[in-house]
Amino acid sequence: MRILVFQHVAVEHPGVFRELWSQGGHSLEQIELDEGDQIPDLSPYDLLVVMGGPMDVWQEDIHPWLAPEKAAIRRWVVELRRPYLGICLGHQLLAEALGGKVTMMSRPEVGIAEVELTEIGRQDALLARFDRRFDTFQWHGAEVSLLPEDAVVLASNGACAVQAMRWGPHAYGFQYHCEIVSTTVGDWERIPAYKASLIQALGEEEAERLGDVVAQRLPDFRRSAELLSQNLFAVMTDMVAAAQK
Repeated sequence: MRILVFQHVAVEHPGVFRELWSQGGHSLEQIELDEGDQIPDLSPYDLLVVMGGPMDVWQEDIHPWLAPEKAAIRRWVVELRRPYLGICLGHQLLAEALGGKVTMMSRPEVGIAEVELTEIGRQDALLARFDRRFDTFQWHGAEVSLLPEDAVVLASNGACAVQAMRWGPHAYGFQYHCEIVSTTVGDWERIPAYKASLIQALGEEEAERLGDVVAQRLPDFRRSAELLSQNLFAVMTDMVAAAQK
């Protein structure tokens, strides 16, 4: 598969998925929108992956590339109807591009947090073999507060009602981070906006401990990433087969 990745800050990349997808023989092209990279012709690609970032979906005046990015996401999902995976900001951009709404939370959600699959989520092929409740890694201060028309919630928790969603059979958004690696916390806490939300959510003492806490859970998070990746490409294979009938 040819995978196109939209990035919004260099340290928020596909993480562990880069390794898993490379091992699977897939090719990745990473576009750094915040550094001026242009969105290429979408037609050669099989999967669009949109990562996180410290900006918000409504900040087009500060980050003018957000407008063409949303247009590209909308074209990819609605017109081309090809598989989409959005993580954190990429999840929120999917909602915004399709007519949903994203707003600030009363308090950031940062650190390890449990989410629960909805009834629809438990039946979704992308989340097959996941436990009904499982721990995730969070780092966000905004959330999808209004779903796009025809979208469904796949996972939720008390802090954020839309932790995962699906639009149609092919477009998925995850508010939590599935991609983290050993360098994630250290890289992200050097971003001022992220550091501020980290301290606001956890306090100084717990914020200092986050890297160690996450390090202990990395094997679990990697297993979850491996399962999600396996499910993703199974879903894509089924979509290709259905289209060829």
